[in-house]
Amino acid sequence: MEGYLNLISVPAIAAVVYFTVAVINYAVGKNEKFKRFIPLISAALGIVCGVVCFYVIPSIIPADNVVTAIVIGAASGLTATGTHQIIKQLSKKNDDDNE
Repeated sequence: MEGYLNLISVPAIAAVVYFTVAVINYAVGKNEKFKRFIPLISAALGIVCGVVCFYVIPSIIPADNVVTAIVIGAASGLTATGTHQIIKQLSKKNDDDNE
């Protein structure tokens, strides 16, 4: 059962970061300065989530030390940004096809 928990940590952190950044983006609005820092904010939120998971629920993250948890968290946060861009580009292509 513990092996399955290790598999779910990266998508869970990515989902938390994705929705947190979406809420922040909605609150800030169309601020172009904020949009430039979204990958950095996502990586930072991922790092925080990775460290929190490492200390609070150590069986959920596949890390032996805090440095590995930081790397896993940062990668998960950047995964959230990449997922957002994939969704954005796919919806943009569909909008261009309709015109």
